[in-house]
Amino acid sequence: MKKNKSKTLIIAELAQAHDGSIGLVHSYIDSLKNTGVDAIKFQMHFAEFESSKYEKFRVNFSSQDKSRFDYWKRIEFNQDQWMQIKRHCEDVGLKFICSIFSDHSIEVLSKIGANIIKVPSGELSNFLMLSKLIKNKKNKIILSTGLSNNKEIDEAFKICSKQKKNISILHCTSEYPCPPERLGLNQIGYLKKKYNVPVGLSDHSGNIYSSLMAIMLGAEIIEAHVVFDKRMFGPDTLSSITIEDFKKLVEGARFIEKAKLFELNKNKLSKKTKETKKIFGKSMIINKNLPKGSIITIDDIGSLKPEGYGLSPKYFEKIINKRLKRNIKKYEFISLNDVSK
Repeated sequence: MKKNKSKTLIIAELAQAHDGSIGLVHSYIDSLKNTGVDAIKFQMHFAEFESSKYEKFRVNFSSQDKSRFDYWKRIEFNQDQWMQIKRHCEDVGLKFICSIFSDHSIEVLSKIGANIIKVPSGELSNFLMLSKLIKNKKNKIILSTGLSNNKEIDEAFKICSKQKKNISILHCTSEYPCPPERLGLNQIGYLKKKYNVPVGLSDHSGNIYSSLMAIMLGAEIIEAHVVFDKRMFGPDTLSSITIEDFKKLVEGARFIEKAKLFELNKNKLSKKTKETKKIFGKSMIINKNLPKGSIITIDDIGSLKPEGYGLSPKYFEKIINKRLKRNIKKYEFISLNDVSK
């Protein structure tokens, strides 16, 4: 997905945090619009087209849903509701991004005019669905890699790149929450070098540190799950960050972007640095009363702030063993003009 190379695309992943409440979805959109995020990503689930009676819960979090199918059915939205969600995002200046989990979700997204589509980790090796997705050449595709090996990633990329040039790849570790020793952020550099497309991180760590580190390592896209409170009901709450954390993540990302753009040249100090150096620097002084004609030794000299009132202490050897040309009082600054040549 094309973007300003100096700006990280930051995506808040809503996933199932809404628990099937359309009102809660709109509350999330209104809350996220002031955090600085660029986009909200949703997951479009339709039980009938996605799940069977054999699907198990990834996390045993729900006592009200007898099966995974029942859960998907309870939280799904219809096409009109999805259109409302998309329009709300656009009204507040946020990109609408959605993950697909069935052929039907591809059809619905096409009908509501959504054109940034994410292929989630569990669907990356579903080459049948990928082949249907790329029929719409207007789609911008984000590939998530959490459940695929390098060969499967390569095959999925080749399928998508046959019809599309606007592809991004997200490194992902599909563990919820993902511990730091399993983040595998080395994959960001590998994917950037291999595919030469925008690469980012789909994070499940439940904190902002992994995303900030990923940006330092070259991530151009950051996606993290969002939740109002980590005590809320849902399968991803422990893997999510709060609205307040998203504000901090955005602030940190923009700070890092500015820092990365600046290349310091230590061969030439800036004007500001030179001014500060004068304040912190020191000048040579005589540390005792000495009469004219005294031979200066290293024990007779010292240095006091600021710089520029006497000889710099880095040139102290130029006055050692030299004779004073005048009387000097204790702590008086000394220059080369005060000693014989």
